[in-house]
This record gives sequence, structure tokens and C-alpha cells, in this order.
Amino acid sequence: MFDNPLLIAAIAGGLAIVILIVAVFSIRAQRQAELDARMKRFTEGLEETAAAEEAKPAVEEPSQLTRAIDRLLTQREFGKNWRNALSKADLKITVAEYLAIHIISTIAFFAVATLLWGLVLGIVGGVVGFFAPRIYVARKQRTRLIRFEEQLPDTIGLWVNGLRSGYSVLQAMEAIAKESPEPTATEFRRVVQEVQLGISMEDALDHMLKRLDSEDLDLIVTAVNIQREVGGNLAEILDVIGHTIRERIKLKGEIRVLTSQGRYTGWFISGLPIILSLFLMVINPNYMGGLFENRMCGWPLIGIGLGLIGMGTAAIQRIVDIQY
Repeated sequence: MFDNPLLIAAIAGGLAIVILIVAVFSIRAQRQAELDARMKRFTEGLEETAAAEEAKPAVEEPSQLTRAIDRLLTQREFGKNWRNALSKADLKITVAEYLAIHIISTIAFFAVATLLWGLVLGIVGGVVGFFAPRIYVARKQRTRLIRFEEQLPDTIGLWVNGLRSGYSVLQAMEAIAKESPEPTATEFRRVVQEVQLGISMEDALDHMLKRLDSEDLDLIVTAVNIQREVGGNLAEILDVIGHTIRERIKLKGEIRVLTSQGRYTGWFISGLPIILSLFLMVINPNYMGGLFENRMCGWPLIGIGLGLIGMGTAAIQRIVDIQY
């Protein structure tokens, strides 16, 4: 088995890819920890930070090639979309690194699927590997947005109490950044830091709204901006909005419960043919082998089957996607 040079090369390439991924994320984590520490010292206004900064070794900067690739990608439309997606998912990687992850994931999935099941499923695995990073980012975006919206009623309550106790809008937001759980704390901390760095309150709130595409947050930001222009009791306005958002979140939860069976049924029905095909291929390769070996008839049938499964999954998800 290991006398095949192609197999040995594929295994070595897979190990190299894994090591590269670990190295990239380790460097990014180290750089982000250093950046967070610097921002924390800046916002707290500690006088001794200047001497501490001089004593610290410089953080390793990206290479000129990486920066050039990143600038080139961000000028493209898809690069801007990727940057917005990474920002919404709160992933501390550049567009160039995101592209590298796409390439690495595609090669890794293709190599593994080819070694296990052959060239045909290897191509399918490569396609899955190309979309795997996007699926992960989209999943992280959705999870983060749901958590933020679930925390909004408590966030508004803390905001209202801070305003009624005499805090300014910015001071109340700073209290939210200290007392709230993630991701609310991170988002309000970014707003406070941007305002302290000279960005206007309206722009800072708009930046948060771009990172969190939430209708409830849009309502809050609109109320804050209007109050800053025409005046009024912001605490009372936020109190009314908080009650409305609580009712909306309650309704959303009921809708998720009522449609959960349909969503899980759709995924189960969509995945059942694929799982059954893989099971039959393992226990009886000769029975399923003709479908993959016959390029004249088998391959078109595989393509048609996958297309119909995708259409069915999209139709079911569309049915259970209730607009509210």
C-alpha cells in the first residue's frame, strides 16, 4: 500500500497542510492577544504604558507579499464581501489568509476523498472543501447574531438604568461593555474605543450595525441618533423599545420551535440518500461501483441526483423559513 509514491506524496502533503494551518492560526492568535493588550492599556489611560511598550518586543508584521495580496483582494467586490463576512463572524484573519484557507481546504478534501473513494468523489470532496470555510463563517455569523439578539433585552435594561442614574450615553455603553457577556461586550467596547479615537458616535454605531445585521439593533441605533439630533428622554425611548424587542424575541423563539421539526426533517431527508450510498459502497463495492465507473450513464445520474437533493433541500428550507 505504501509503495505507491502518489499515496506517500498525498499523505505528506496532507501533513504539511495541517502544520501550515496550525502555524497560521497560532501567529494570528498571538498578534490578536498583543493588539488587545495594547488597546486595553490605551483605553484605561495608564501612564506607565509608554515605558512598557518600549520594553516589549515588536509584534511580527505580515510580509509585504501578504499585505500586497490583501490589498489586491480587498479592491475586488468578492474581497469586500469576504472582509464584511469575516467582520460579522468576528474572525481575526485577513482576506488573503481567508483565501489561503479556501485553497488549503479544497486540496485537503480532494486528497482525502481521492485516497478513500477515488477520483470522482475526490472532485466532489474538493468542491465541498472549497465551500467548507464559507459554511463555517456563515454558521459563526448566525450563531453570533442570535446570541447578540438574545442578550439585547438585558443590554437595553442595563443601558436604561445607566442613563437614569446619571450616566451619559457613552458612559452607559462603557458600562455595558464591562458588565455584559460576549458578543455584546466586544461590540460595545469597539464602539467606545472608536469614539475615544475620534470617530463620531453615529459612525461608530453604524459600524456596529454593519457587523451585526439585526433589525432590533437598527431600531436602537435609529432611536439613539434621532435623540442626539432632536433631544428627548432616551431612557424612556429605550425602555419602550426594550419591551418591543422582548416580544419579538419571544415570537422568534416560538417560530423556531414550531419549525424545528420541518428543518431537521429536511436535513435528514436530504442526507439520507448520500449516507445510504456510502453505506452500500462500503458493504458492497461491486454493487455501487458501476455507478461511479460508468462515465456514460453513472456520472450523469450522480450529478442529477445531487442536483435534485440540493433543490429539495432548498425548497424545504424555504418552506420553513418564516418571515417575521
